[in-house]
Amino acid sequence: MKLCLLHSKPILLSLLPRQVFTVCLLYEINKGKASPWHPYFLHLPRSYSILAAFGELETQALQVDYAIWAAQKAVTKAKYEWEQAFTLMKELKLKPPLLTFRAWIWATGTISSRTLHIPWDEAGCLCPVGDFFNYAAPTEDPDSFENVENWQNEHAKDDLDIHHSQRLTDGGYEEDVAAYCFYAKKNYNVGEQVLLSYGTYTNLELLEYYGFLLEDNPNEKVFIPLDLDMHSLSCWPKESLYIHQNGRPSFALMCALRLWATPPRQRKSIGHLAYSGCPISKGNEIYVMKWIGKKCDALLKEMPTSVEEDKSLVHLIDKMVEYENLREWVKEASAVFGGEFGDNNILKAAYGVEGDNELTSLVRTKMLIDRWKLAVQWRLMYKTVVARCISYCTDIINSLSTQ
Repeated sequence: MKLCLLHSKPILLSLLPRQVFTVCLLYEINKGKASPWHPYFLHLPRSYSILAAFGELETQALQVDYAIWAAQKAVTKAKYEWEQAFTLMKELKLKPPLLTFRAWIWATGTISSRTLHIPWDEAGCLCPVGDFFNYAAPTEDPDSFENVENWQNEHAKDDLDIHHSQRLTDGGYEEDVAAYCFYAKKNYNVGEQVLLSYGTYTNLELLEYYGFLLEDNPNEKVFIPLDLDMHSLSCWPKESLYIHQNGRPSFALMCALRLWATPPRQRKSIGHLAYSGCPISKGNEIYVMKWIGKKCDALLKEMPTSVEEDKSLVHLIDKMVEYENLREWVKEASAVFGGEFGDNNILKAAYGVEGDNELTSLVRTKMLIDRWKLAVQWRLMYKTVVARCISYCTDIINSLSTQ
């Protein structure tokens, strides 16, 4: 998809490839039926629930600081890129609706969630039909770890996804045939959905780039607040200090905490044990597990809602279709959940745009509720992993205490 913009060359040179692609997409949409891509455009989603589309209500519903920050950063970045490209879009005489930030978010969502990698343009490409495959999370081959017996060696399974994401993808551009090729890694039955792996993503990353999340994501990573001195003692990047989806602390997190829990005068002499992933002593291991367990327990208690409340809220959102109107649903939800529905936040967010007709308000409300539900689901999964970590730490403590 290319357009001739010689008179706008200075503006083009100041834009990122992704911004240029976004403008190109809106330019083609502006052509309507005259665009050769029009049949393809008709099959694209009308909206996306990527983080850049989140409003204040959905953002705060995430509840966890680093997730809220990720959403705010995505929105700020999208607005900045839209403002940078606005002059160019006006020069191209795009129709007023296509000049709006809402249109930019739609185009951004299309490119973020549907583009495929190509070697000659970092913005990627849109591949009709090829970009309609839904996502299947990649997992490591369990056979490669079947001989791991020691508890500390289990942690060696962590962090490998970063290095093997290319191997775990199911498609790619092949220069020898000048085509994008997809490969099925299993035999599919007639009528069965074909799922492809795009690479390894946490649920927050899936939400940021694709607008969905997985209830059982093997690549999920949950981060808990750590003291500054713990980071200063660690040689690993912050993103490697996490809790796995099954509740087990990552290899790097355990190494860092074992070293932190060691008296300063002994750290130099036993540092090699910590960095190799070996427990330093039974007492050290129990201390670390107790610290993680207490930290996770305090984290859950500080949350505005509990795991059970979030489960009930997701169930209530799913029941919304049974109500005659949104106000009736909000009234019942407020009686049950209170805070999150205080001052009619949902109604204000849904009906707070002047000039919208009733149909537009209904569409906007549906989009808002979809994003809000995703936020509640994300925080529920976060808390579930934290709760699993508490159980995991308790089991390890009990096991070590009986030895």
